[in-house]
Amino acid sequence: MDEFQRAWLLAQLGPDVDPADLERRYFRLGLVRAVALEVLGERRAKLLADPLKVTVDGVVTMDLQENLRGIERQIDAVRQAPAPDDPCGDQEDGDEDLVVTWLVPTRRYR
Repeated sequence: MDEFQRAWLLAQLGPDVDPADLERRYFRLGLVRAVALEVLGERRAKLLADPLKVTVDGVVTMDLQENLRGIERQIDAVRQAPAPDDPCGDQEDGDEDLVVTWLVPTRRYR
C-alpha cells in the first residue's frame, strides 16, 4: 500500500485506525475500497450487536440509531467515491464510452 492509498483510507476511516491493521487487510483483500468497506462493516456490526436504544426511566436515555445511520451513509459514500486504486477510474460498471470523430482538412478561402 502506498502513501496515497493510506491517506485515502485515513480520510475515509478516521485517524484513529491502526495502520498495521490496514496493511494486513490490504494484503489480504488487495483493494483499498474493500479495506474501507470491511472496517466500516465491522463498525456497523458492532453497533448492531448491542441495543441501539437504552432508557433508564428518569435517569438516562442513550440512543445510537443516528450513529448507525451515519455509518450506513459513510458505507454508501465509500462505495460511490473514486478510490486511488480503481482499475476503471471513475466508471464503476466497466462500460467505457468510445467517441469517434472524423478529421477533415479545412479549406480556407480568401
